[in-house]
Amino acid sequence: MGFIRNFAGHFLTVTRHRHLVISNCRRAGILWQGLFHDLSKYSPTEFFPGVKYYQGTRSPNDYEREVCGYASAWLHHKGRNKHHFEYWLDYNVKTRVIEPVRMPDKYVVEMFCDRIAASKIYRKEKYTDSYPLEYYMKSKSKRVIHKDTAEFIEKLLTMLAEQGEDAVFEYIRNSERRGKKTWNV
Repeated sequence: MGFIRNFAGHFLTVTRHRHLVISNCRRAGILWQGLFHDLSKYSPTEFFPGVKYYQGTRSPNDYEREVCGYASAWLHHKGRNKHHFEYWLDYNVKTRVIEPVRMPDKYVVEMFCDRIAASKIYRKEKYTDSYPLEYYMKSKSKRVIHKDTAEFIEKLLTMLAEQGEDAVFEYIRNSERRGKKTWNV
């Protein structure tokens, strides 16, 4: 693919994804958060590697990892976007090890909205409500994530697979977990 085609394809993919996340965040009751979702993807540091490694069928980050051994855009992205569990790793002064930290619930909800949107963008007509859970579970044993965060995202993804979007978004909206309160995990 040529530069112009990759540029347009990547821009449209990122923008469609963002719009789906914004819509999901609105359904979850966190519209304001959704409006700011993934804005760093439009920065030159993230956007141009996305254009260079764009294929249209999967994340350009995966292709860049295959070519370079790392994904520069992802390293930038995960360090600036709190809806990624990889953002929530920190040095524990007691154990002297980098360990996962529990994500605030509002970011877990945004991560849930993000996973649905990404699944729909890349799976297209093959998307099912069970796919985000299936994809998540593929690498569960290799994931470095706080156990409470894992429990919560798995609960939401399981609810999606078993009951559908309407039920899980209703659960999220009707639960008083936003701000200082927490959802029942």
